[in-house]
Amino acid sequence: MTNNHITLTATTKEDLNTLFQFQVDNEANYLAAFTAKDPTDKTAYIEKYSKFLTDPSINNRTIKVDGEIVGSVAKFVMNDEAGITYWIDKKFWGQGIATAALKAFLMIELTRPLYAGVAFDNYGSQRVLEKCGFIKIGKDKGFANARQAEIEEYIYKLAD
Repeated sequence: MTNNHITLTATTKEDLNTLFQFQVDNEANYLAAFTAKDPTDKTAYIEKYSKFLTDPSINNRTIKVDGEIVGSVAKFVMNDEAGITYWIDKKFWGQGIATAALKAFLMIELTRPLYAGVAFDNYGSQRVLEKCGFIKIGKDKGFANARQAEIEEYIYKLAD
């Protein structure tokens, strides 16, 4: 990793415009797989994530490198289980930023266990989870909007 200064800040509505731009990238969307039906619908994105900002069960953080927004990380609850999600702007992939940001996030988000799902072929995200202590505990299949197909998803868990 380069010597970038990584910070996590509470996500604001103003951050959403930048974060939206990251998720319209075709390659990033493909790897994320389980995305919005229409990742180009900015109105729907802003509306959905604005609601998340006021939900006390969701911990949304914006990842910044040297003050520049480069991604996001969040804890959410689905089906009574706490899950984790993160997204890094493609131009920052491969620099260790996702790993460093997730490690920092896990120091402030103390909910355990935490679960994460990742597409079977998203090797970068699998490595990030494993470097942060998550263990692959199973597989599932789900419909991936970004691929318009049902694909295999690996399930990861962080216990303590």
